[in-house]
Amino acid sequence: MTGTRIAIGICTFRRPGIAATLASLGALRWPEGMSGLVIVADNDETPSARETVHAAAKGLPLPVCYLHAPARNISVARNAILEAAGARGLERLAFLDDDEMVEPGWIEALTEALARTGAEAVLGPVRAEHGAEAPAWMRESAIHDTRPTFLPDGSIKSGYSCNVLMDLTAPALEGLRFDPERGRSGGEDTAFFEAMLRRGGRLGFAPDALVRETVPADRARLGWLLRRRFRMGQTHASLIAGPGRAQRAKQALVALSKVAACSGMALAAVHDPLRRNNALLRGALHVGTLSALFGARPITIYGGTGPAPSTFDSKTDSYLVSRSRT
Repeated sequence: MTGTRIAIGICTFRRPGIAATLASLGALRWPEGMSGLVIVADNDETPSARETVHAAAKGLPLPVCYLHAPARNISVARNAILEAAGARGLERLAFLDDDEMVEPGWIEALTEALARTGAEAVLGPVRAEHGAEAPAWMRESAIHDTRPTFLPDGSIKSGYSCNVLMDLTAPALEGLRFDPERGRSGGEDTAFFEAMLRRGGRLGFAPDALVRETVPADRARLGWLLRRRFRMGQTHASLIAGPGRAQRAKQALVALSKVAACSGMALAAVHDPLRRNNALLRGALHVGTLSALFGARPITIYGGTGPAPSTFDSKTDSYLVSRSRT
């Protein structure tokens, strides 16, 4: 992999903390012969992050490209980054969230895991850091942490975009894009990597590629977590739903039985916040699955209020509005 250029893509939406995320990238240790480029896609209707990104870029030892990808649709921003990386002939692309901080050895650990596993994409862990407002059960359960789910055979069940490195030259990723229909409900990354897996791609794990995430107060609430789990259930249903009524009815019965089981566990642990809330969150996942199987529309939990187009005309290149250094 000597001479490889790696893009680090970050989608942002009205988060001044993007400056701290960029600053953490300045301390990265790069493997010998490798170089990097940061691509930031601003998903706001106006280029509200442009000045912040440009100011942060001045102090970094690696180039930063700013894109305006207006839509309040995270899939549009992710696809803008994919297009920009492809246009520059970059072989690898890492995705990171705009509220995360990387460790100095982050990119080294991801590239080592990509080479060691031979996978088309490798995932790193995300450790959540809570403020004082977060309840004790939330801290104890590490519910905001992100790690892969492993199947009995050791393979990884699904992917995520908050800490990942992809081999853009892999056939399983060729032409693959994030679904704009999922760009405000979430789950676009789950569907993206599910499509990669169905094409024969594989997911690997880089346990040392640690990323830290600060959990804002509005997400340190049970209500927000329940809505997120409900949406995750909707995404799951959209990926497993069978084409016939009989299959969907069978899947709905399975989900209903799991809802009943989770309700029983929550009642049994009513005086134990950790066990009770974990059971409620599992139940919300299966309720979301049920809702999608019966045709409910996906809920919107990202992007705030306002219009959000479901499609994006890449022919206009309207997201390539301004850049800092390339």
